Amino acid sequence: MDRKIIMEKIQDIFRDVFDDEELIVADSTSSDDIEEWDSLSHIQLVVAVEKAFGLKLTSKEILSWEDVGEMADAIHAKLA
Repeated sequence: MDRKIIMEKIQDIFRDVFDDEELIVADSTSSDDIEEWDSLSHIQLVVAVEKAFGLKLTSKEILSWEDVGEMADAIHAKLA
């Protein structure tokens, strides 16, 4: 799957989880940039990502993410 498509899906997931249709995420977006992004919403994001892309992520992969770009890279690698 093309990384651009992955980012578009991630954008939709973030908008759904944070209930904000105008939310824009970029590779550099992190939990510091979204006030509502706490541990509970992080779990919701991971579950939504796994469901949307039909994959399972390891704790090691999830904990290594510093921003949305690293999340997208992990998804891209899993789908390759």
